[in-house]
Amino acid sequence: EDSPNEIRETIPVLLSEDPMMRPTIGIIKKKLKPLISGQKKTVMDAMVAMVEEYTQRLERELSEKTEDLQREKNKCLLRMMLPESVADALKNGKNVNAESFEIVTVFFSDCPGFTELSTSSKPMEIVTFLNDLYTVFDNIIEGFDVYKVETIADSYMCVSGLPIPNGQNHAGEIASLGLAMLEAVKSFKIRHRSDEPVRLRIGVNSGPCVAGVIGLKMPRYCLFGDTVNTA
Repeated sequence: EDSPNEIRETIPVLLSEDPMMRPTIGIIKKKLKPLISGQKKTVMDAMVAMVEEYTQRLERELSEKTEDLQREKNKCLLRMMLPESVADALKNGKNVNAESFEIVTVFFSDCPGFTELSTSSKPMEIVTFLNDLYTVFDNIIEGFDVYKVETIADSYMCVSGLPIPNGQNHAGEIASLGLAMLEAVKSFKIRHRSDEPVRLRIGVNSGPCVAGVIGLKMPRYCLFGDTVNTA
């Protein structure tokens, strides 16, 4: 209670959980200047020095935390674009060469009538529809040994058996995934056409293929071969 008003007003702000609310050391010095004006080295000088050191330490810790968070975000983004094993190899500076796989199962799906729906809907309505539908599909795919390759408009492409081979399980995984998706669209509602059912068409094919990362700025994991074309 005997502390000067300047100190009582400054300390709570320094302890704010929001770093944007904490004053800079320059502001603190200006606020406490009346207390130390005309004096030699005093307790107030020591206090200002302690506050400055504390502020600098907080800034260093904040910078380190921000860098760690950014690295983790970059890692998560890379793993969303590429298979985890491929993303980790690239992150570690390793070359990722194209691989040939003897047997995989490729899955394609699309929505018959999508062109008609697109021409009679607003662009944002189509974006919302596809986002809702693919959110459902993405949640389903988490339960299977299947890698989502890409989506283009209403086409959804995925594969089982790569980049980590799974023996003879690839066909069963894809078949089970397809059945789960067909079941899910039965109860799916298009927001702006709630009375219109969603139809899903699925193509599946098993065989050899080649997979590799294409591009540097926006790398994509692409599949090549007759197996993909036939599916």
